[in-house]
Amino acid sequence: MIFYLTGFAILEDRTPEKMHLIHMPADDMIPFCEFFIIPYILWFFYITAVIVYFAFYNKNVREYWQLILTLAIGMTLFLIVSWFYPNGHDLRPVVFERDNIFVDMVKQLYKTDTSTNILPSIHVYNSVAVYIAVKKCRALEKNNAVQYGSLILSVLIVLSTMFLKQHSILDVLLALLLNGVVYGIIYVAYETTSMNKNVKVKRERVRYKQFQ
Repeated sequence: MIFYLTGFAILEDRTPEKMHLIHMPADDMIPFCEFFIIPYILWFFYITAVIVYFAFYNKNVREYWQLILTLAIGMTLFLIVSWFYPNGHDLRPVVFERDNIFVDMVKQLYKTDTSTNILPSIHVYNSVAVYIAVKKCRALEKNNAVQYGSLILSVLIVLSTMFLKQHSILDVLLALLLNGVVYGIIYVAYETTSMNKNVKVKRERVRYKQFQ
């Protein structure tokens, strides 16, 4: 995490010669909605809470490393893409139609978070990554409150990136695509390998008994 934060700070501080504008026509069809600032901010607590749970409370070491590797791969690829393909967007509203506490929170967000280095969306990628970890966690699989709560919050966070004009739809789609690829490597491939090993062990035991 320290490596990522340091890398992100360096990216935010540099001024690239060329900036690639990320935009899709569908972006203009999504209205700005300041109320999504709540799930957007909850992202920081959500990611932290899940990591802390898997690090200190969940006894399944494999599940912990699957989560950490998933996050590490995604954030590392994000840094690489941002470094070699500087990107940003111009989706943010200049004038706000309403004046309320949520709009004030969004204005503060815009001041502290630039509209650069957005591809793919780490807000989206990490939200889906921790949801998958929660979904696959054996200790939590029967806890419906946690399962549904994690799903709903993850969906709201994904939507918030677009309704707050923090990300283009393209950022979201590429983040989801990356989630799918990494999931296939970290979870599906591992489980398939483990199943094959278990089948092999069982066959060896059967053969051993036959020769006794």
